[in-house]
Amino acid sequence: MARNQEFYWRRLHSLLGVIPVGLFLIMHLVINNFAVRGEEAYNQATQFMESIPYLIFLEVFVIYLPLIFHAIYGIYIAFTAKNNTGRFGFFRNWMFKLQRWTGVITLIFLAWHIWETRIAKAFGAEVNFQMMVDILASPFMFAFYVIGILSAIFHFANGLWSFLVSWGITVTPRSQVISTYVTIGVFIILSIMGISTLVAFI
Repeated sequence: MARNQEFYWRRLHSLLGVIPVGLFLIMHLVINNFAVRGEEAYNQATQFMESIPYLIFLEVFVIYLPLIFHAIYGIYIAFTAKNNTGRFGFFRNWMFKLQRWTGVITLIFLAWHIWETRIAKAFGAEVNFQMMVDILASPFMFAFYVIGILSAIFHFANGLWSFLVSWGITVTPRSQVISTYVTIGVFIILSIMGISTLVAFI
């Protein structure tokens, strides 16, 4: 019974990592990428997002609560999972390890990013282009954001591969090889988007 419960918890954890958390990550990267078009374009994009009706409700129930569950259960998985080289092989075993490491790094990054932006906004700060320019003016913070964003994107892309397997979408070895290439492509495209956004702020 306990094993069945863990199976369902893991499937829920995987699902929430893609929908809605993964979709929000993509949307966030797309909106932020307006920075490459200049300060005015970025500020207009963020103001549009702030004007969405019932934004607080959406943030709490569609983003934060699923994210909190995914993070807490992800920490449990990260510190209890045992690597199985016999089951996964060399490449997948490394992906398995990196998924856990990037999960922890992403959690630290997200906590800091939320503190610097959403919490700061609650205390009266304006979340705009200039805020990000000021944050990324420090070489340390720029490097921190590069590592954090790449970790988040890898965690999503590799988690997408696991989601397809665990939900029975890719069951054959061929389909899993194809999904490996697709998710690598997702990682590359989103990484280019994320890094180009950071560069635009400096």
